Amino acid sequence: MASMQKRLQKELLALQNDPPPGMTLNEKSVQNSITQWIVDMEGAPGTLYEGEKFQLLFKFSSRYPFDSPQVMFTGENIPVHPHVYSNGHICLSILTEDWSPALSVQSVCLSIISMLSSCKEKRRPPDNSFYVRTCNKNPKKTKWWYHGGSGSMILVDATVVILVAEDSPTEKMSTLIIQSLNFNL
Repeated sequence: MASMQKRLQKELLALQNDPPPGMTLNEKSVQNSITQWIVDMEGAPGTLYEGEKFQLLFKFSSRYPFDSPQVMFTGENIPVHPHVYSNGHICLSILTEDWSPALSVQSVCLSIISMLSSCKEKRRPPDNSFYVRTCNKNPKKTKWWYHGGSGSMILVDATVVILVAEDSPTEKMSTLIIQSLNFNL
């Protein structure tokens, strides 16, 4: 526990003293607990999100930094993006399987800025409605499988597998939902 708190104190100071562009720590969020932070974010200049304001919620378990933080958008304005669900969940590999203890809150913030800045079209993931209705409140409970390409991802949540394909000539989304009683990863 002491190493987790020491690491969080170090990252907190780094975020306060040298935040990524467009990011600031919401100081009120860390007054009561060091394990839950809100980071205020502004869309980068020259992007689809320029001038828009967002909030990221970071929650840290006692296993941090060996366990990734839970990170999601929160508040009134959730960005409309192909990898951001309307409930704030973010489909980003470094938040799950590609997490490394060498990563930090700053590197997560930079990855999210980069993800938003590279967006060419504001739209929700094709399975947004279904996912938001059926997902766990903790995005870390979702098993994300990542594939190349902008729209090909598979997510596994509880006993539902959703395949999303975006490579049809008419660019229509096709979603195949397979329900399994005993699905094992």
